[in-house]
Amino acid sequence: MSRVFAYCRVSTTEQTTENQLLAIRKSGVEISKDRCVSETVSGSTEAMKRSAFRLMVEHSLERGDTLIVLKLDRLGRDAIDVQKTIDLLLEKGVSLRSLDLPNLNLTSAEGKLMLQVFSAFSEFERNRIRERTQEGLERAKASGIKLGRPPAVETTKLVQAAKAEGFTQSKAARLLGISLATVKRHWSAKLLPSIS
Repeated sequence: MSRVFAYCRVSTTEQTTENQLLAIRKSGVEISKDRCVSETVSGSTEAMKRSAFRLMVEHSLERGDTLIVLKLDRLGRDAIDVQKTIDLLLEKGVSLRSLDLPNLNLTSAEGKLMLQVFSAFSEFERNRIRERTQEGLERAKASGIKLGRPPAVETTKLVQAAKAEGFTQSKAARLLGISLATVKRHWSAKLLPSIS
């Protein structure tokens, strides 16, 4: 007989997973308390890097079981991670339901088709964000805004002074309390003339 598990996640300790669990139970799904997995972890953390989720997937879920979540975003930090999680569950023979997509088993043919559409829209949105960012950078450049980190003039001066005193790069790094890589970056740098 197949078992049903629920996974609930919140991002902060001020939040509780009780509402998610209540919503799952109100949908008509009966889940025993020992099969309700809850955790507090940031949504930006990949699904398999969440300790309670990973423990459930690796040690509790078995072929024929069903995992229920309130929303699809509980299964990963982005569309790619959600897809990886679903593929992993499918390989294990675990069925998956998300209550924001009613009556749809995400591991069924219809569910997989819907997820492909979802992934395509997510990819489209990522590309649009990239395009908008690039357009914004180009507008900033065109209006004369200097982009990037300002030059570390003081660091260059200190490194150049240590070099003029005859210190080696290693000794300059120790003396100035900075990394050897930083010293090397500023060792041959040209100081820009100061603007009065």
